[in-house]
Amino acid sequence: MQHRIIVLGAGYSGAIAAGRLAKRLRREDVAITLVNAEPDFVERVRMHQLAAGQDLRPRPFAEMFAGTGVELKFAQVTAVDVDRRTVSVVDADGAGQQLSYDTLVYTLGSAWNDQGVPGAAEHAHQIASRPGALRLRERLARLVGGESVVVVGGGLTGIEAATEIAEARPDLDVALAARGGLGDWLSPKGRRHLRDVFGRLGITAYENVDVTGVEDGQVAIADGTFIPAAVTVWTTGFAVHPIARATTLEVTGTGRIVVDATMRSVSHPDVYAIGDAAMAMGPGDKPLRMSCASGTPMAWQAADAIAARLTGGRLPNVPLRYFNQCISLGRKEGLIQYVTADDRAVRAVLTGRFAALYKELVCKGAAWGVANPLLGMPARRRPVVVREPAGVDPAVKAPA
Repeated sequence: MQHRIIVLGAGYSGAIAAGRLAKRLRREDVAITLVNAEPDFVERVRMHQLAAGQDLRPRPFAEMFAGTGVELKFAQVTAVDVDRRTVSVVDADGAGQQLSYDTLVYTLGSAWNDQGVPGAAEHAHQIASRPGALRLRERLARLVGGESVVVVGGGLTGIEAATEIAEARPDLDVALAARGGLGDWLSPKGRRHLRDVFGRLGITAYENVDVTGVEDGQVAIADGTFIPAAVTVWTTGFAVHPIARATTLEVTGTGRIVVDATMRSVSHPDVYAIGDAAMAMGPGDKPLRMSCASGTPMAWQAADAIAARLTGGRLPNVPLRYFNQCISLGRKEGLIQYVTADDRAVRAVLTGRFAALYKELVCKGAAWGVANPLLGMPARRRPVVVREPAGVDPAVKAPA
């Protein structure tokens, strides 16, 4: 009897995990099902490019997973019952179905977070999803020269969105509103370069401001002033998919699934969580941030752990760490901020066109990694010799 593995979500983490499991395990031993609402892969790290008017290469899952043995099910996940080991889904035609699993890989990811700010949901655009990026693209196309665009949020997503829009539409008045200083987590050299690019692109930076509301045509600030905004782009953070919170899984206050060092749920040993949906600890006992840079190694770790447990192999013991933060600043500029293992900026940075090329190679490499989950390494195919135990595996230690 085949061991049934269901992977929920086919973003970077889920797609990589499904492909890696297919390579690590034998088809006669396991049945792998990848559930996703859309039939093609979304390069989430490029949504600011899509919003700015660029066309992205289609990447159908049917082509990416051809010949792997992974079953593709295009449907919306509506519920998960981790006690009965079932997943409820609804396809595009509205037909419901219940899927049963022996091992679940939960990677439903995250969506934009309006943080409860009045008017944000009604008046702001988001680029956390392809539909959101396409709606923003259409709205930007209708703007005429001199109209204003305000990007709220001074993190990586906000900076990339502001610079991409300003480069693509130099006729617009683009601004960024940040709660802290512009790029205040970067090294001094990184901050100087960011300010220089903002200056050349004509982007106004509103620093240390608290946005308290979004209205039609303007953004309200805590001090009682307003910033004109024909279009507001909201990039202040992400919120995880709410389904996990509705289960009996142990989750954090924000709904992220608590996992051990192998990405296994600390409360349900037949469930693994990776990507934005998981609360995993990295170096310095710091939570890994929501990002592709975290989700990809988490997927490797989870897939290799599942394969090891099913075949009696050796559990992976690869520390999850960071090396750099890659920031695109339009198509001609970039900033690569090198960091410590726990994601703190060091002095070294790469800037300019070389940095832009570096970031482009990273984006292409991330998409290539989805279709090539072992990164060129040989597959290890051993027979499944054990089933997932009903209790917690005593060999699994909490992350250091």
